[in-house]
Amino acid sequence: MVISINQQFGLIIFSLVSGIITGVLFDLYRLIRGFNNSNKIITFIEDTLFWLFTSVVVFAFLLYTNYAYIGMYVYLWIGIGIYLYMKLISRFFISSQYKLFKFLGRVFRVTRNSILYPFQAIIYLIKIKNKGNYKK
Repeated sequence: MVISINQQFGLIIFSLVSGIITGVLFDLYRLIRGFNNSNKIITFIEDTLFWLFTSVVVFAFLLYTNYAYIGMYVYLWIGIGIYLYMKLISRFFISSQYKLFKFLGRVFRVTRNSILYPFQAIIYLIKIKNKGNYKK
């Protein structure tokens, strides 16, 4: 199959981008899963599901961008994209996403406590009121 230079250049660029997408998904997976998971069976299942999901995402991306033409050099450029992402961007991405997750966790916790506090106060007052009504 003869491919023009423009299509080959697009193939290389989109393969590189799909490698970067894979790296981003891997970093998100590491942040969600955590860095210290000791159960080997659960880790194996999580890893398998992650790679199945990632392969579907990369295939859909390549299908949309270059009709899923998968040559040997496409795999090479995906690997190069993953390597470049891990060496150049991953550190900053993980630290910014970790800070974002911590911030969103705090926002969620404050919002939840703000919503639940009035109900907890009412329940506490009812318990105190009813405590005096019991005969010993």
